[in-house]
Amino acid sequence: MKNSYLLKLHFVVFLWGFTAILGKLILADANVLVFYRMLFAAAFLFVYLRFVTKESIKVSWKLLFKLVAIGSVMAFHWLFFFQSIKVSNVSIALSCLSLSTLFAALIEPLIFRRKPDWAELIIGIIIVVCISLIFNAELKYKEGIIYGILCALFGTIFSVFNGKIFGKTSPGNIIFYEIAGGWLVVSLFFLFTGQISSVGEITYTDLALIVLLASVFTAYPMLESVKLMKFISPFTLILTVNLEPVYGIILAFFIFGATEHMSPIFYGASFVMIASIVVNGVIKSRRKKENAITDSKSL
Repeated sequence: MKNSYLLKLHFVVFLWGFTAILGKLILADANVLVFYRMLFAAAFLFVYLRFVTKESIKVSWKLLFKLVAIGSVMAFHWLFFFQSIKVSNVSIALSCLSLSTLFAALIEPLIFRRKPDWAELIIGIIIVVCISLIFNAELKYKEGIIYGILCALFGTIFSVFNGKIFGKTSPGNIIFYEIAGGWLVVSLFFLFTGQISSVGEITYTDLALIVLLASVFTAYPMLESVKLMKFISPFTLILTVNLEPVYGIILAFFIFGATEHMSPIFYGASFVMIASIVVNGVIKSRRKKENAITDSKSL
């Protein structure tokens, strides 16, 4: 039974990895892509919650405001992610996501008021060195790397605050209001910056691909990942999710060919970053087991 849940989890992570592939296949600008992705994903989630699970979507105004704020962070995380792909390639955008480990090591202690984890900071420094090597080796993609770094930063902020809000309402409601709220904030941002007219500049092919992105590669995996949390340990979940860049980079290599072929330094540095994240997960898992054993002995 557990193997079936692990298989589902890997399938979900594979779908997330394919998100970057679709981001490159869709020719529309990043802002247009995110606008429609969030709009369609929110619509699919609404239909699922109201007519499939038939659960209440009522939340307090205070919680709604928090969910919209967190959703806006997610929206800009996606904007920077797809912009990184547009100005560079899939491999650059995905490799920069590894910086989330460093940002989490710096941000989590502030939000959750705990002491910094020196192991996390050391691993974060290793990742920064690797990103610096990639930056120097792939200087032609410097704009994409900058957007990728911003993507990792906003993604970390989203994850940290999402962790604080978890449990305040149903997981489905959290995801729905975050995506719908993010779409609303992005729409207002485009309206006040004069970019709202650009959302009409989209082909039917792009629109079809975005519908696919919003349903199969956004709404479904997000809901499925929440369900899997009941059967899979957080360590296994986090460790498997870290495979997203691996799946994405391998897929991009075979699908897009020469445009995704990077230097040996890039692949070496990417391997070290991913390995560091895995090591971080193993260290945390061992610490939890040791703490649990210590606590049980003290009782």
